[in-house]
Amino acid sequence: MNNPFSNIDAKLTMKYLGEFNSKLMKGVELLTDIEEIDVGTAAKQLIYEEDKLKLYRYKAETDKACGVPVLVVYALVNRPYMLDIQPDRSFIRNLLKLGLDVYIIDWGYPTQSDRYLSMDDYINGYIDNCVEAVRKSAKSEKVSLMGVCQGGTFSAIYSALHPEKVQNLITLVAPFDFSTNDGLLFNWSKTMDVDALVDAYGVVPGNILNDGFLMLMPFNLNIKKYIDMLDVMEDKEKLLNFLRMEKWIFDSPGQAGECLRQFVKDCYQGNKLVKGKLKLGNKTVDLGKITMPILNIYASADHLVPPAATKPFNDLVGSEDKTLYEFQGGHIGVFVGSRSQKELAPAISKWLIQRDAPAPVKATQVKVTPKPAEQTPIKATLMPKVAAAKPAAVKKANTAKAPSNKPTKS
Repeated sequence: MNNPFSNIDAKLTMKYLGEFNSKLMKGVELLTDIEEIDVGTAAKQLIYEEDKLKLYRYKAETDKACGVPVLVVYALVNRPYMLDIQPDRSFIRNLLKLGLDVYIIDWGYPTQSDRYLSMDDYINGYIDNCVEAVRKSAKSEKVSLMGVCQGGTFSAIYSALHPEKVQNLITLVAPFDFSTNDGLLFNWSKTMDVDALVDAYGVVPGNILNDGFLMLMPFNLNIKKYIDMLDVMEDKEKLLNFLRMEKWIFDSPGQAGECLRQFVKDCYQGNKLVKGKLKLGNKTVDLGKITMPILNIYASADHLVPPAATKPFNDLVGSEDKTLYEFQGGHIGVFVGSRSQKELAPAISKWLIQRDAPAPVKATQVKVTPKPAEQTPIKATLMPKVAAAKPAAVKKANTAKAPSNKPTKS
């Protein structure tokens, strides 16, 4: 019987093992020197808060190029600092450098007192209160909504219900048509027993959903990336880049049970949004009432929100000015990839500046890179906190009593 180890070069193997050990020791030394992993460092001012939610306005980095403020609505399942993960890979900073007035909603971390919050509470309650706060802060009649992933779905729903407050709608890698079976997430969600999950936990722990996301690409997300990490362990800056992404991936807030229940059952399982059957409170969501300009962005290699879930949106709205934008990359690469830094923020800024006037213009060529405005810093203005009425359903949630419209099991 042949010896399977007879062809191994012992000297070469010892050399590789020595290099590996050297990298590992250097990496351990660097890790012990890192005291804090800094994320979300762009300067911003808190202008409004309600329950767990905080609304921030970013400090301008150049002269304002667009009069209508931009409100970023992020998904509930992750933290919004992904958009400002580090100074040289910051979607937010790129928008600021191009003269946009940017606000962002930080949803915070729900607790058991929030278990009965519904989609109605989040959209007609919290988002509407934030829109009012932005309108007052920026002294603007309308806002431009920029929704990310699930936040894009929520932003579209809000725009259909409150079109008079929205100047422009931008959606990034957001799902609308849930009938597709592309991607494991859409397959899993269609068969998920969300009633059992919500009834058991109330507020579904973030790590449960996060484990599911990791299993969508088990080899890449659980093994390969840690093997690849060895190649950057000797470089402190590259190691910090890796750790920032790890921090974001595992920093997953819990999910308010009733909101998650409705989102899974009405959207993933019932596909009610595109069917015109989705109800929030006593109102039915009609996407045909979205008449403002829309910019719908999808990622060609998105494994979480496949293009088939995003692209049909443009055929369902009532807007005449609508643009479908394909980004060559994945779900996260839209915001942190090197291509994104050069391409996406300039394209969005150009699109918004063209539609800054009250009368919307027709869609023009999308993939153009505008010249950055001269960077003339201006002083940040402290904005007063805005007092806004709390939605009825939210008030009920905070008294720890289930609202009368709590969804029932199907």
